[in-house]
Amino acid sequence: MSSQGRPESESHPSAQREGSPATGTEALSAALAAAFGERLKSVTVARDEVTVVVAADRMIEVLRELRDRPELRYDMLVDVCGVDYRGYGDGAWEGPRFAAVYHLLSLPHNRRLRVRVFAPDDDFPVLASVVDLWPTANWFEREAFDLYGIVFEGHPDLRRLLTDYGFIGHPFRKDFPLEGYVEMRYDPEQARVIYQPVTIEPREITPRVVREDNYADEPGFRKG
Repeated sequence: MSSQGRPESESHPSAQREGSPATGTEALSAALAAAFGERLKSVTVARDEVTVVVAADRMIEVLRELRDRPELRYDMLVDVCGVDYRGYGDGAWEGPRFAAVYHLLSLPHNRRLRVRVFAPDDDFPVLASVVDLWPTANWFEREAFDLYGIVFEGHPDLRRLLTDYGFIGHPFRKDFPLEGYVEMRYDPEQARVIYQPVTIEPREITPRVVREDNYADEPGFRKG
C-alpha cells in the first residue's frame, strides 16, 4: 500500500533474477505461495514490501494460519485500514469498491506483511471481524466502520468511534460531501447543543493573481 491500501503492480511470488540469492521479501513471497497456494488471489512485492490479497470467504482461515504457523507467526496486528477505491486510477479501477487492509508483524521472525481483503458488495460492504484472532482489532474495526461504513460481522461492539453518535454518513467515503450533511451548534434558547442541516454553501475557489504586470521592473527589485 502505501498505508492507505493502494494496489501495487502484481508480480509472480517466486520471481527473481536467475542465479541471484532470494531477498527477504522474495523468500517470504515464496513461503506464502507454498503455504497457501490458490487461497491467495495475488502476492505482490513492491518497495520491498509484501502484500497478499485474500478472498473475503477465506480471510479468517488464512489469517489464522498466518498467526499460528510456526514458519510465519504473525502474532501482532498493527493496524486495520479501510479503503475506498471509488475513482481510483482516474476511473480505471474496475474491482470492488471497499477493502480492509491488515498490517501484520511477526515478532519471532521480524517480518511484516500486508493483507488486503475486498468486500464483495459495494452497496453494503461486509467482512468478518478478526477480533477473536487479534483483540487489538476491536477499535481498528470500529474506526473503519465509522469512517468507511464497512461492517465487520461478529464484532462484539461495532459502534462509531471518532464521529458523534448523531453523525450521518461515513466521512472518508469519496462521495461524502466535504461540507457534510449536518452541523452542530449551541442553541441559547434551548440551552443545549443541537443539530441542524449544514448552512455552508458549496463554493468554487478560483486562484487570484496578486502580482501586477511588470512588477519585476520596479526600482530596487533584485533579479537573479
